[in-house]
Amino acid sequence: TLLGRSEEEVAAEIKRLEGSGVIRKYMTMINWEKINDGYVYAIVELKVSLSRDKGYDAIAERISRFSEVQSVRLISGDHDISFTVRGRSMKDVAFFVTDKISTLEGVESTCTHFVLKSYKEHGVILYDRASPKRLVVTA
Repeated sequence: TLLGRSEEEVAAEIKRLEGSGVIRKYMTMINWEKINDGYVYAIVELKVSLSRDKGYDAIAERISRFSEVQSVRLISGDHDISFTVRGRSMKDVAFFVTDKISTLEGVESTCTHFVLKSYKEHGVILYDRASPKRLVVTA
């Protein structure tokens, strides 16, 4: 085989990795732009104020519970937490951020960036590799 191991050995190793939590999930990678799913995506950055009993983990865990939220990360730089949110329209995302996120205890400010186009997700290039033809410009 390509790996130099039998199918049974590979299956046993996969089962071991699943059982130990190294492999956490299998998923399908879909290029949503090709099927026009109608969703709008935004990256939201938060500045948070910490209290003695509430740290970054508590705020990130709270944000993670919203079904609109796709991913949450602790980041360095001008902001503390970054998350990706999905909505049916820019208005839906804006209401989600203003009504549900900015009102959470510990959230000082938000900065929302709407995704205009995705080029790569989960290590997969989403655009067609054929380079577009440029028009010749003459004076």
